[in-house]
Amino acid sequence: MRKNDPAHDFKHIMRVYKNAQKLAKKERANVKLVLAAVLLHDIASFPKSDRRSKSSSTKSAIEAKKILKKFDYSNDEINLVSDAIRDHSFSKGVIPRTTEGKVLQDADRLDALGAIGIARTFAVGGSEKRPFYSKHDAFCHIRKPDDQSWTLDHFYKKLLLLEKKMNTKAGKIEARRRTKIMKKFLNDLKKEI
Repeated sequence: MRKNDPAHDFKHIMRVYKNAQKLAKKERANVKLVLAAVLLHDIASFPKSDRRSKSSSTKSAIEAKKILKKFDYSNDEINLVSDAIRDHSFSKGVIPRTTEGKVLQDADRLDALGAIGIARTFAVGGSEKRPFYSKHDAFCHIRKPDDQSWTLDHFYKKLLLLEKKMNTKAGKIEARRRTKIMKKFLNDLKKEI
Protein backbone atom coordinates (compact mmCIF):
# COMPACT_ATOMS: atom_id res chain seq x y z
CA MET A 1 0.00 0.00 0.00
CA ARG A 2 3.06 2.27 -0.02
CA LYS A 3 2.20 3.53 -3.51
CA ASN A 4 -1.26 4.72 -2.40
CA ASP A 5 -2.12 8.31 -1.59
CA PRO A 6 -2.19 9.22 2.14
CA ALA A 7 -5.99 8.83 2.27
CA HIS A 8 -5.76 5.16 1.22
CA ASP A 9 -2.62 4.03 3.01
CA PHE A 10 -2.21 1.38 5.72
CA LYS A 11 -3.20 3.89 8.41
CA HIS A 12 -6.59 4.09 6.66
CA ILE A 13 -6.90 0.29 6.98
CA MET A 14 -6.07 0.49 10.70
CA ARG A 15 -8.65 3.24 11.30
CA VAL A 16 -11.30 1.19 9.48
CA TYR A 17 -10.20 -1.83 11.54
CA LYS A 18 -10.76 0.12 14.77
CA ASN A 19 -14.16 1.34 13.54
CA ALA A 20 -15.14 -2.19 12.50
CA GLN A 21 -14.18 -3.70 15.85
CA LYS A 22 -16.58 -1.35 17.61
CA LEU A 23 -19.40 -1.76 15.10
CA ALA A 24 -19.06 -5.56 14.85
CA LYS A 25 -19.45 -5.98 18.60
CA LYS A 26 -22.46 -3.67 18.77
CA GLU A 27 -24.11 -5.27 15.74
CA ARG A 28 -23.28 -8.86 16.77
CA ALA A 29 -21.41 -9.56 13.55
CA ASN A 30 -18.76 -12.26 13.13
CA VAL A 31 -15.71 -10.25 14.23
CA LYS A 32 -13.19 -12.62 12.61
CA LEU A 33 -14.81 -12.28 9.18
CA VAL A 34 -15.37 -8.53 9.48
CA LEU A 35 -11.74 -7.90 10.38
CA ALA A 36 -10.48 -10.17 7.58
CA ALA A 37 -12.62 -8.13 5.17
CA VAL A 38 -11.25 -4.88 6.59
CA LEU A 39 -7.63 -5.95 6.19
CA LEU A 40 -8.20 -6.92 2.55
CA HIS A 41 -10.82 -4.39 1.41
CA ASP A 42 -8.35 -2.08 -0.37
CA ILE A 43 -5.74 -4.63 -1.44
CA ALA A 44 -6.26 -3.49 -5.05
CA SER A 45 -6.39 0.29 -5.15
CA PHE A 46 -6.20 2.79 -7.97
CA PRO A 47 -6.01 6.61 -7.75
CA LYS A 48 -9.43 8.30 -7.80
CA SER A 49 -8.64 9.86 -11.19
CA ASP A 50 -7.82 6.46 -12.72
CA ARG A 51 -10.63 4.96 -14.81
CA ARG A 52 -10.00 1.62 -13.05
CA SER A 53 -10.83 3.18 -9.66
CA LYS A 54 -14.44 1.97 -9.76
CA SER A 55 -13.24 -1.63 -10.13
CA SER A 56 -10.97 -1.53 -7.05
CA SER A 57 -13.45 -3.30 -4.75
CA THR A 58 -14.12 -6.06 -7.29
CA LYS A 59 -10.39 -6.63 -7.82
CA SER A 60 -9.82 -6.57 -4.04
CA ALA A 61 -12.55 -9.21 -3.58
CA ILE A 62 -10.89 -11.49 -6.14
CA GLU A 63 -7.47 -11.08 -4.50
CA ALA A 64 -8.98 -11.64 -1.04
CA LYS A 65 -10.34 -15.04 -2.15
CA LYS A 66 -6.87 -16.11 -3.27
CA ILE A 67 -5.32 -15.02 0.03
CA LEU A 68 -7.99 -16.53 2.30
CA LYS A 69 -7.75 -19.91 0.52
CA LYS A 70 -4.19 -20.16 1.89
CA PHE A 71 -5.49 -19.92 5.45
CA ASP A 72 -8.05 -21.82 7.50
CA TYR A 73 -11.21 -20.26 6.05
CA SER A 74 -14.15 -22.31 4.77
CA ASN A 75 -15.61 -21.65 1.32
CA ASP A 76 -18.66 -20.03 2.94
CA GLU A 77 -16.43 -17.72 4.99
CA ILE A 78 -14.32 -16.85 1.94
CA ASN A 79 -17.43 -16.02 -0.08
CA LEU A 80 -18.90 -13.90 2.72
CA VAL A 81 -15.66 -11.89 3.10
CA SER A 82 -15.25 -11.54 -0.66
CA ASP A 83 -18.86 -10.39 -1.11
CA ALA A 84 -18.45 -7.84 1.70
CA ILE A 85 -15.33 -6.43 0.04
CA ARG A 86 -16.92 -6.33 -3.41
CA ASP A 87 -20.02 -4.53 -2.12
CA HIS A 88 -18.43 -2.02 0.29
CA SER A 89 -17.62 0.62 -2.34
CA PHE A 90 -19.68 3.83 -2.36
CA SER A 91 -19.54 4.06 -6.15
CA LYS A 92 -21.14 0.60 -6.53
CA GLY A 93 -24.28 1.88 -4.76
CA VAL A 94 -24.95 -1.56 -3.23
CA ILE A 95 -26.25 -2.32 0.26
CA PRO A 96 -24.41 -5.45 1.44
CA ARG A 97 -26.66 -8.43 2.21
CA THR A 98 -24.82 -9.62 5.35
CA THR A 99 -24.31 -7.92 8.69
CA GLU A 100 -20.55 -8.34 8.17
CA GLY A 101 -20.75 -6.57 4.82
CA LYS A 102 -22.81 -3.77 6.34
CA VAL A 103 -20.29 -3.35 9.15
CA LEU A 104 -17.38 -3.18 6.67
CA GLN A 105 -19.19 -0.61 4.53
CA ASP A 106 -20.09 1.54 7.56
CA ALA A 107 -16.60 1.29 9.08
CA ASP A 108 -15.02 2.36 5.79
CA ARG A 109 -17.50 5.22 5.36
CA LEU A 110 -16.82 6.47 8.89
CA ASP A 111 -13.21 7.04 7.87
CA ALA A 112 -14.49 9.46 5.21
CA LEU A 113 -16.26 11.55 7.87
CA GLY A 114 -15.25 13.85 10.71
CA ALA A 115 -11.86 15.44 11.17
CA ILE A 116 -10.05 12.54 9.48
CA GLY A 117 -12.51 12.75 6.59
CA ILE A 118 -11.66 16.41 6.08
CA ALA A 119 -7.94 15.61 6.10
CA ARG A 120 -8.38 12.70 3.67
CA THR A 121 -10.50 14.78 1.29
CA PHE A 122 -7.83 17.44 0.95
CA ALA A 123 -5.06 14.82 0.74
CA VAL A 124 -6.78 13.26 -2.28
CA GLY A 125 -7.50 16.68 -3.79
CA GLY A 126 -3.83 17.59 -3.40
CA SER A 127 -2.58 14.33 -4.89
CA GLU A 128 -4.91 14.94 -7.84
CA LYS A 129 -3.70 18.58 -8.07
CA ARG A 130 -7.28 19.79 -7.76
CA PRO A 131 -8.10 23.36 -6.62
CA PHE A 132 -9.80 23.68 -3.22
CA TYR A 133 -12.99 25.29 -4.50
CA SER A 134 -14.77 27.10 -7.32
CA LYS A 135 -14.40 30.85 -7.02
CA HIS A 136 -17.89 31.33 -8.48
CA ASP A 137 -19.83 29.03 -6.13
CA ALA A 138 -17.54 27.38 -3.57
CA PHE A 139 -20.39 25.73 -1.62
CA CYS A 140 -22.49 24.43 -4.53
CA HIS A 141 -25.47 26.70 -3.88
CA ILE A 142 -26.42 27.15 -7.54
CA ARG A 143 -24.59 24.37 -9.35
CA LYS A 144 -24.19 20.62 -9.27
CA PRO A 145 -21.13 19.40 -7.30
CA ASP A 146 -18.16 18.47 -9.48
CA ASP A 147 -15.54 16.77 -7.31
CA GLN A 148 -13.35 16.03 -10.33
CA SER A 149 -12.78 19.78 -10.64
CA TRP A 150 -12.86 21.08 -7.04
CA THR A 151 -12.02 19.33 -3.77
CA LEU A 152 -14.67 21.07 -1.68
CA ASP A 153 -17.38 19.74 -4.01
CA HIS A 154 -16.67 16.23 -2.67
CA PHE A 155 -18.40 17.21 0.57
CA TYR A 156 -21.59 17.93 -1.36
CA LYS A 157 -21.35 15.09 -3.87
CA LYS A 158 -20.63 12.32 -1.35
CA LEU A 159 -19.50 13.04 2.20
CA LEU A 160 -22.55 14.89 3.52
CA LEU A 161 -24.77 12.12 2.09
CA LEU A 162 -23.05 9.28 3.96
CA GLU A 163 -24.86 9.76 7.27
CA LYS A 164 -28.18 8.78 5.62
CA LYS A 165 -26.59 5.82 3.84
CA MET A 166 -25.24 4.06 6.92
CA ASN A 167 -26.52 0.51 7.46
CA THR A 168 -26.08 -0.13 11.18
CA LYS A 169 -27.51 1.63 14.20
CA ALA A 170 -24.04 2.11 15.70
CA GLY A 171 -22.72 3.39 12.37
CA LYS A 172 -25.54 5.93 12.08
CA ILE A 173 -24.85 7.31 15.55
CA GLU A 174 -21.13 7.78 14.87
CA ALA A 175 -21.77 9.16 11.36
CA ARG A 176 -24.09 11.80 12.82
CA ARG A 177 -21.36 12.92 15.25
CA ARG A 178 -18.72 13.08 12.53
CA THR A 179 -21.00 14.85 10.05
CA LYS A 180 -21.52 17.64 12.59
CA ILE A 181 -17.74 18.16 12.62
CA MET A 182 -17.72 18.50 8.84
CA LYS A 183 -20.66 20.91 8.78
CA LYS A 184 -18.95 23.10 11.39
CA PHE A 185 -15.79 23.07 9.24
CA LEU A 186 -17.78 24.16 6.17
CA ASN A 187 -19.48 26.95 8.14
CA ASP A 188 -16.09 28.14 9.45
CA LEU A 189 -14.64 27.98 5.93
CA LYS A 190 -17.51 30.12 4.59
CA LYS A 191 -16.47 32.85 7.01
CA GLU A 192 -12.86 32.72 5.82
CA ILE A 193 -13.30 32.71 2.05
